[in-house]
Amino acid sequence: MAASDLKLETRIGVKHKPRRILSIVSNTTQLKGFPVGFFAEEMTRAFLMFLEAGHHVDLASPDGGKVMFDTHSDPRTPNGAYSDDLISLGFVHHQKFGALLENTLSISNVSINDYDAVWVAGGGGPLLTFRDNRSLHHLIAQFYENGKIVALICHGSSLLLWTRLSDGKLLAEGKNWTGFTDEEEDEVNTAFGMKLNEYTIQSEAAGMGDTRFICGAANQPFAIRDGRLITGQQQYSSALTAALVIEALDE
Repeated sequence: MAASDLKLETRIGVKHKPRRILSIVSNTTQLKGFPVGFFAEEMTRAFLMFLEAGHHVDLASPDGGKVMFDTHSDPRTPNGAYSDDLISLGFVHHQKFGALLENTLSISNVSINDYDAVWVAGGGGPLLTFRDNRSLHHLIAQFYENGKIVALICHGSSLLLWTRLSDGKLLAEGKNWTGFTDEEEDEVNTAFGMKLNEYTIQSEAAGMGDTRFICGAANQPFAIRDGRLITGQQQYSSALTAALVIEALDE
C-alpha cells in the first residue's frame, strides 16, 4: 500500500475579521511609444484573495478615472503570454469589477482612516507615473505612520525609492524588501528587443544606504514581510504576497 493511501488529513477554514483594503494601480502613460498601465495579475490575484477572505477592496489610481492592464499582461491579447490568467479575464468581464477599471478613485479623494491596508501593483506604468508623484508618496507614508499595512509588488515597490516619512527618512530605511530585479529587467529587455526602462529598482536601491533589497530567483515566487511592510518580487509572487497581507491583517 502506498504511503499516500495511509495519510489521514483534516483541515478547517479560517474565518477572518472583515477589513478594508485600498488597491492602487498606475494610470496609463507612454513607454517607448506604446501605452502602459499596470500588470493585470498583480492587482486581480490579490483582489480576489482579499474578497475571498471577506475583506472589502477599493480600486484607486493617482489621477483616478480609467486605467488599463498592460497589453503584455492582458489575457485578451491575441497569442499573449498570459492568456491563461483566468482571474484577470474574469475580472475585466465581470459586470461590477470590470466597471472599476473605467472609473478608479483618485488618491486625492482617499482617507487613510477608511482602510486597514494598501496594496500597490506594478507593471509598465509605475516607474514613470509614481516617481514624481509626491501626493502618492505622502499617502503611502501616511498609511505606514498610522499603523496600517503597506504592501507593494514588482514595480509597485519602486515607491520605496522615494517615499519619506514625516521625519524625512525613507520608509525603506532599515527595512528588508524586494521588487522586480535587474535580472528580470534584462530578460524583459531581451524579449522586447530594447531597453525599456531608463533605471531599475534594484540598481537604485543599491545606492540608498541603510536598506536591504533582497532578491529571490528570477521569475519565481518570492515575498518579504518586514513588520507592516510587505513586498513581492514580481507577478509570480502575487498570491504569496497577498497571503502575507491577509496574515498580517489577522494579527
